[in-house]
Amino acid sequence: MLRTPYVLSASAADAPGDDTCADLSEREVGHNSAALALRTRRRAEVHGPEHFLDVWQDVSAVSVPLFSPETGHVLGTLTVARALWAGCRPHPGAALAEAAAAAVEAELRARARTAERALLDAYERAARGRERAVVALDGRNRLISEAAAGLASPQVLEALERGARVRGRGAGESYGVSLPEDPGESYDVPLPEDAGCTAEITPVRHEGRVLGLVAVLAPRPVEPEPSAPGPGGALVGGSVAWRHAVARATELFRAPGPVLVTGERGTGKTALALGLLDGTDPLVVDAAESPELGLKDGEWEVPSAGEWGRIGHRPLLLRHAERLSQPDVAALNSLLEQHPDARLIATHTPGTSPGPCLQRLLDTLAARSVTLPALRERPEDIKELLPSLTPGPAPGSPPLTWTLDALRALEQHPWPGNVTELAHLVRALAGGRRVFGPVRRGELPDPVREGPAGRTLSPMELAERSAILEALRRHGGNKARAATALGIGRATLYRKLREYQGRDAQNGPRP
Repeated sequence: MLRTPYVLSASAADAPGDDTCADLSEREVGHNSAALALRTRRRAEVHGPEHFLDVWQDVSAVSVPLFSPETGHVLGTLTVARALWAGCRPHPGAALAEAAAAAVEAELRARARTAERALLDAYERAARGRERAVVALDGRNRLISEAAAGLASPQVLEALERGARVRGRGAGESYGVSLPEDPGESYDVPLPEDAGCTAEITPVRHEGRVLGLVAVLAPRPVEPEPSAPGPGGALVGGSVAWRHAVARATELFRAPGPVLVTGERGTGKTALALGLLDGTDPLVVDAAESPELGLKDGEWEVPSAGEWGRIGHRPLLLRHAERLSQPDVAALNSLLEQHPDARLIATHTPGTSPGPCLQRLLDTLAARSVTLPALRERPEDIKELLPSLTPGPAPGSPPLTWTLDALRALEQHPWPGNVTELAHLVRALAGGRRVFGPVRRGELPDPVREGPAGRTLSPMELAERSAILEALRRHGGNKARAATALGIGRATLYRKLREYQGRDAQNGPRP
């Protein structure tokens, strides 16, 4: 009796007892024959422990890709699964899968309609080469040029799809779209408000009936932003570490007294301070630009809590407190002793060992300090940071977007310069790009594109890698059981295997 824990299509199938398994891609559910067949475009077998999910550990499966007779693209896969096969390859159902796939493709060729060829002809006439952004749809098929793939978001394609689902003959019903009587006349399909493109729509008619549409896309003109994004972009983030730091700083600022914001360079200390001071006209002084502030001469009038907000009394933002001269640090210590409720926000970047006066200041402010996390400690915030750090697009250019592979490279980079370094990279890319479409991994600078794989593993990482490989060996390559034995989640195990892959220190067998 055959067991079928996954079925025909690798893009939409369910595993028994697991309603969340709606996508059989390796990114979602790990290694399986359907995804492997789609990737290699040939028959693929996966047996028992080679699967990632527990529900497939006792299953042997063979998958054969199904190809479109019109385009040659892979439409999906046909999978035959059975109880775990202990014999030699090939899978006992391999011949059945091959024959069934051939029968399906033969049926597809037999059912190929003249109307679909009409859509293809209309697409090729509109494309006129690969440089034009053209989409052709008929409610079942999508033909998208390379240039259009960089302009059309999934939401835009869905809107065009709604316009393409035309019923009846002639003008007919078109889901809210009024079709013109003139076969050569174009019409409009409402696109999402945030679409980065416009579309010139032409209906495709066949035998007196509208069967679909061809859309020629163009970048939507965008007014440039009045100014480049300021440091406020660094306030963006939804990670636990970042939200905790912002909440802590806000709580301290609401109570009378000074606040110390500390952290590595580029973590957003000044941005956070300015965010706290929003709505005021603070006096901003930077000790890195002028270490001699004249505090020792009593030139700084410190407003008390009762005077906060009155005309003539401005809050003070002191940047780079570590760069203050020793006399000014001593004067600041004295002033804070006299005015413990002063409204002062100071930023400090740890580095060399502080002198006695600066250490005393840090000790005084320790109870009212907040440490901002480094960007490498909150990589999940990078996706949210990118839009706020990106300058407004030039007129006629789409907004800057990123492929998943490029985002993964950004998240894996250690960012020694933190948010400031990320902002410089984004602005350099935005100003220097000459192509449309999302930013790809290959466009990133070498250190970011190559990721951490080029460095040598530390002794602790070597020990961790050895433990993982040993656990995999003991459990016959079963990653789920190895993760359980190591006391870590399977997702963590997969992430660590990806991180160690390709490292100089990886001399053992590939996990």
